[in-house]
Amino acid sequence: MKKIGFLSFGHWTPSPQSRTRSASDALLQSIDLAVAAEELGADGAYFRVHHFARQLGSPFPLLAAVGAKTKRIEIGTAVIDMRYENPLYMVEDAGAADIIAGGRLQLGISRGSPEQVIDGWRYFGYVPPEGMTDADMARHHTEVFLEVLRGNGFAQPNPRPMFPNPPGLLRLEPYSQGLRDRIWWGAATNATAEWAAKHGMNLQSSTLKIDESGRPFHIQQAEQIRKFREAWKAAGQSREPRVSVSRSIFALIDDRDRSYFGSGNENEDTIGYLGGDERAIFGRSYAAEPDALVEQLAKDEAIAEADTLLLTVPNQLGVDYNAHVIGAILKHVAPGLGWR
Repeated sequence: MKKIGFLSFGHWTPSPQSRTRSASDALLQSIDLAVAAEELGADGAYFRVHHFARQLGSPFPLLAAVGAKTKRIEIGTAVIDMRYENPLYMVEDAGAADIIAGGRLQLGISRGSPEQVIDGWRYFGYVPPEGMTDADMARHHTEVFLEVLRGNGFAQPNPRPMFPNPPGLLRLEPYSQGLRDRIWWGAATNATAEWAAKHGMNLQSSTLKIDESGRPFHIQQAEQIRKFREAWKAAGQSREPRVSVSRSIFALIDDRDRSYFGSGNENEDTIGYLGGDERAIFGRSYAAEPDALVEQLAKDEAIAEADTLLLTVPNQLGVDYNAHVIGAILKHVAPGLGWR
């Protein structure tokens, strides 16, 4: 068995070709797609977070709304850029959203990716201290976030409070039991995957990573997952970690599928550069008849290593079509791979 969810970037554009033409469309359709995915039997609804973009920027209102509208499906992000975050305020937001969802939040966080603007986190009031990079700042924010999520008191109470306090130092509220174990780190390198393991976070690995060996993407990603698990064991973590990978996978069932994805021109890994000089490898997409997909996906070593698969969805094609995409994988592909 493998958990299967969707990952939406929440793109919107006022183009007549798009079915998602406004921020309102993107947010409300995200909720509707989560509800539809749950009805289809999917396991997760995950959302990408990008600032200064016509995408999903502020995740917690959306996560809370999805949590209130669904009953079973996991709800998460992939990922929140920690350079932009106040970790204490984030603990409160995450705790509230998790309680509304009944403990179903799966929160993916990371250093972030190339942005729409230059040093966008500076506009949010965050500047790395001297001697630190923006990546260092993101990891520091993460460490504070993880510690406060444990629910231990740390703030000295006012001797004359407005309302009575419990005894001892105070923690942030609302506290959500177990959320600390449902934090994931989005890692683009083997080293950051190992760092995540040492800090007791689950691993999210996307459709790209830094090219560290020149080998095919899925092999490099599988190696990253194995290194993560080795580091987890070496750190003496007390629970089993979770690992997700993301893929663009489309079963060609009808003429719409063939029209959108039947050209077969993205079935190879590609190479690009992040930040100007970091060589990155982008994993291939999969689009084929269900039997062919089963054969192709069985050879993907990283999918085999992961317990969770996130299907990246073309959200601007609308809720109905994206529900069809998810349902086609669950019905026509997953059983052939032993995932259902």
